[in-house]
Amino acid sequence: MWTIIKFDKKKLELLKKDLKEKLGEDFTIYKPKLAFKKYKNNKLINKEFNLLGDYLFCFHKKFEDSKVINSLVYTRGLKYFLNGFVESQSEVRSFIQKCKNSEDKSGYLCNQFYELKVNSSYQFFSGPFTNAIFKIIELQKHKINVLIGDLKTTVNKKEFLFKPI
Repeated sequence: MWTIIKFDKKKLELLKKDLKEKLGEDFTIYKPKLAFKKYKNNKLINKEFNLLGDYLFCFHKKFEDSKVINSLVYTRGLKYFLNGFVESQSEVRSFIQKCKNSEDKSGYLCNQFYELKVNSSYQFFSGPFTNAIFKIIELQKHKINVLIGDLKTTVNKKEFLFKPI
């Protein structure tokens, strides 16, 4: 069963170590992440961004038993288990599957993760328009016609990362 955990970013390795001691080797941790390139001081910097911030998914067969969850509450690096994960298993599984289907060879999510809609607003994560907000005018197979302020331009879907606003 999948559970959703809020963790301390500085103590992630301690959390993994303690889970291994308490649960054994047969647990799975999944954190969907994005990789993007950013210009800073005329240098190109590669950055990694966790899609869920300080949340992650953890799978183990024993999570169906609430006693196991209660025994893990005071694990180092763990802030809390998100409530309601038992009732939301189908949604959690479908979200994880969507994330895994959208990953590239390196394990990072690509732009096909987002469902793009015409006349919706998005913000660039990478490229020369980093942090610029734009509106989609037209969708094509590999390109998007966008409106950035008063500027109309075409961008390649695969070259730039962006998120919905």
